[in-house]
Amino acid sequence: MPSSRPAVFLDRDGTLNVDRSYLTKPEQLQLLPNIGIALQQLRSAGFALVVVTNQSGIGRGWMTEVELQSVHDEMTQQLSQLGVFLDGVYHCPAAPLSTDPLVSDHPERKPAPGMLLRAAQELHLDLQRSWMIGDALRDIMAGQNAGCRGCIWVRTGQPLDEARRAVARPFHSADDLLAAARHILQHDLV
Repeated sequence: MPSSRPAVFLDRDGTLNVDRSYLTKPEQLQLLPNIGIALQQLRSAGFALVVVTNQSGIGRGWMTEVELQSVHDEMTQQLSQLGVFLDGVYHCPAAPLSTDPLVSDHPERKPAPGMLLRAAQELHLDLQRSWMIGDALRDIMAGQNAGCRGCIWVRTGQPLDEARRAVARPFHSADDLLAAARHILQHDLV
């Protein structure tokens, strides 16, 4: 069995690309500034790069798996033009049953840790040495629920509901993915 390596788990919308609220077409995908530099630095330090994204638009009937794959193909192509390659892209198509985004109503829908746990098993990742980066409290909680070493909320997407911040264990905040990557590299030697 291959040895385990650490990963940086990445939310998609609001973390890697502009959050368009139910991005359904490849031409809507626009990467945020400095994504390539940030991901190259993490990859060079030995981290696997894994996208984990809730995609309830599928469960709501607003898009199909094929349409989502075309969006992810565009993301992969844009990242490859920046010299970045992902180790995996995981998504949960389930529509939420609750109106509370912090309720785990499906084992893979963030804030549940299912996507991270599945990626760790399939890609031989060490969760205790891994990090989660996202723009929503549910991303942070998914990383914490999976047992990640650390979680970072980035200010490039949805504003954080400060009144609900206390439901998660303490986490770091960063202006963007590049600042988050620098924090990880300053606090973690792979």
